[in-house]
Amino acid sequence: FSAHQSRVMMILFVLEMEWVLSTGQDKNFTWHCSESGQRLGGYRTSAGACGLQFDVETRHVFVGDHSGQVTILKLEQESCSLVTTFKGHTGGVTALCWDPIQRVLFSGSSDHSIIMWDIGGRKGTAIELQGHNDKVQSLSYAHHTRQLISCGADGGIVIWNMDVERQETPEWLDSDSCQKCDQPFFWNFKQMWDSKKIGLRQHHCRKCGKAVCGKCSSKRSSIPLMGFEFEVRVCDSCHESITDEERAPTATFHDSKHNIVHVHFDATRGWLLTSGTDKVIKLWDMTPVVS
Repeated sequence: FSAHQSRVMMILFVLEMEWVLSTGQDKNFTWHCSESGQRLGGYRTSAGACGLQFDVETRHVFVGDHSGQVTILKLEQESCSLVTTFKGHTGGVTALCWDPIQRVLFSGSSDHSIIMWDIGGRKGTAIELQGHNDKVQSLSYAHHTRQLISCGADGGIVIWNMDVERQETPEWLDSDSCQKCDQPFFWNFKQMWDSKKIGLRQHHCRKCGKAVCGKCSSKRSSIPLMGFEFEVRVCDSCHESITDEERAPTATFHDSKHNIVHVHFDATRGWLLTSGTDKVIKLWDMTPVVS
């Protein structure tokens, strides 16, 4: 198939429709008939795309691109229509994973984060997962146990328990002064002059989203139900309200000892295949942690 003008980034074969879906660095998504080789249609994305998933039941295709945007298209036999676009990452989308049962989409990014998008629930919720120290390279999902497997350039394999009720991270609030002690931030010249105080640097509490100064957010805590498996900045009052039960981890961490670029999970045997930039392919028995 002469499908793209530059490097092909992702390809999917849909057996039910006899379709071959592909994305490329030429900013194009295309699909072909696998029997005739005929080009059925295409769509130009906002940037080069390297995330691609397809839902057979609704014929929706999900395309993630380097701008951080995810595009949802509805495919017909020889035409496609734009359903919606959404963006939650500060870096490019590097991997997508679709759960057709719960109807949620997972997106991994070069900003080190994963976002779970509630597509089927139509609530527009987006749950953030923070468990990597480098860009997320590949995602896989174990439907029978509701566990997400993420691999990254940091060599980490993270197993996320998605069978828990997670919370959305709050939006960061804007303020000219600390919302705890009312000390002015360094750009608030009027309040600095009136109060004769030097302005402080602005931070944000990851639990409540309030704009706070360093003194009022000196504590750190993990908040696993919000996706923060590592300790993050929280204000002092939120730190006191977080219980030990709420700090219980919802993910396990494993070192693959290579920079993973692609994974494939075989749920029938519980095996995970990883390939890395070191030109090594590794086969892992995941049954002790994915079961």
